[in-house]
Amino acid sequence: MAVLELRHLRYLLAVAEHGNFTRAAEDLHISQPTLSQQIKQLERTLGVQLLDRTGRTVRLTDAGAVYTDHARRALRDLAAAERAVHDVHDLSRGHLRLGFTPTFTAYLIGPLTAELHSRHPGISLTLAEMPQDRIEAALLADDLDLGIAFTGPHPPGITATPLFTETLGLVTGAQCTRTTPGPLPVHAMQDEQLALLSGDFATRSHIDAYFADHRIAPRIAVEANSIQALTEIVRRTPLATVLPDAITHDHPHLTPIPLNPPLPTRTVTLLHREGAYRSAAGRAFTRLTHDLVRTRGYTPPP
Repeated sequence: MAVLELRHLRYLLAVAEHGNFTRAAEDLHISQPTLSQQIKQLERTLGVQLLDRTGRTVRLTDAGAVYTDHARRALRDLAAAERAVHDVHDLSRGHLRLGFTPTFTAYLIGPLTAELHSRHPGISLTLAEMPQDRIEAALLADDLDLGIAFTGPHPPGITATPLFTETLGLVTGAQCTRTTPGPLPVHAMQDEQLALLSGDFATRSHIDAYFADHRIAPRIAVEANSIQALTEIVRRTPLATVLPDAITHDHPHLTPIPLNPPLPTRTVTLLHREGAYRSAAGRAFTRLTHDLVRTRGYTPPP
């Protein structure tokens, strides 16, 4: 009987992903005949056909679909086991894969990275900015160790630990002055021109829901997918924007304007996969994240 090796699983998954032997072979850096031979060897070992080769696109058979699902989990678990074996508990070295939603780039990721490097310079860090649903999918696939996002409905298998409460507020440039004291009534926003984050930000959905709840529709003069661009636009124009208070506090050229009622708060959370191996680097990062949140005075979660 032929011996089943890990490469057979990787080869099968590559063909399933590409739906094509040629592209899979290129991705694996092997020849197409070698790939075809290895897949046939796997099918002989298992005694079942895994791929349907009769159409223009190579497809998984029913048996192949079941087998690839188990193969993905097996490779994921083996990778986690390898990381666990090489985990160094004295933190002299290690690696952490962190995903986060875009707004945290502007005020949280820099201080966290600096603190990690200061405390544990031997730990390397891979950072990935992405939407929350992709963070959760990557955690479940073991492509990330931790994620920073918001509380809310999470898919099964994701555990969320509250970190702090994020507040959003209306912001203008320092050169803009208001003539009326006190908070700005929300209905006065109907006459404002705004520069806002684009719709692919979760923050924008939060802002739009607030406006919809109060039945107002401010004119959106500028949409941007960069917080840095927004802060520059607001600094140089009469336009207002809505940003997390933590960002406003870090920019002296921005002026917060209280709203009545204020925008709803959000709870920032640290995400991980339930039952995943918690490396020494991951545990250290979790501790310093909680420490940094306290020292920066962020509002505790409810």
